[in-house]
Amino acid sequence: MVLSMERWKGKVAIVTGASVGIGAAIVEQLVEQGLQVVGLARRSEQVEENAKKLAGKNGKLHAFKADISKEEDILKAFKWVTENLGPVHILINNAGIIQQTTLVDGDAEKWKKIFDTNVIGLSIATREAVKIMKENKIDGHIIHINSTLGHKVVSQRYSNVYPASKYAVTALTETLRQELNHLGLKIKISSVSPGPTASEFARTNNFVFDENMKKMMEKRLRVKTEDIADGVIYVLSTPPHVQVHELIIKPVGDPF
Repeated sequence: MVLSMERWKGKVAIVTGASVGIGAAIVEQLVEQGLQVVGLARRSEQVEENAKKLAGKNGKLHAFKADISKEEDILKAFKWVTENLGPVHILINNAGIIQQTTLVDGDAEKWKKIFDTNVIGLSIATREAVKIMKENKIDGHIIHINSTLGHKVVSQRYSNVYPASKYAVTALTETLRQELNHLGLKIKISSVSPGPTASEFARTNNFVFDENMKKMMEKRLRVKTEDIADGVIYVLSTPPHVQVHELIIKPVGDPF
């Protein structure tokens, strides 16, 4: 199997949750590979700062302010991309949140926020991307950034509905694959599931850890955000007839 990103050069990619962490790492790799990348984020100013750092690379990063939990924001983003850069060829559904609550005495509004971003927002962005790819006869690629918690629930405080949202992403990946097959479309759909990753995910979700949890987190084995971005590039690099359905990335020695 020959791996190559050549067919994507100059094409348009949309990455959600692109301001920091895994999203920022994916954006950087795609720009270096020569793509026109649109980074969607609530903190678009951070994406703009990242764009300045990537100036002079093979591709270009464009920032667009959007909250993936809001359908109107997603629709505006896809409209802007189509009118200003052209039809999307790649969609990376990276945006995801977790809330510091529980199931036993949890906050229902926080549960809804998780599902609105991790499941509904992801599905709306996917719908819009498929619509554009279908209309323009593009054999594109959609990648869901999932989680190992979408395949196995482990003992972890404050998980609440987050694993359920990621199990939903696992199901959505397979359901979309079947729908695309039924329609005779050659659009690829892949799930990339990171294990523990050294990122700003907890901080950006306003988590407050006690001393015991801080010590536990410091000892935990983790992969780097760049490792996940490398996995995304690998999935995109496969030939048109090859589809990586699921890629799980864990640190060596991970006990789960």
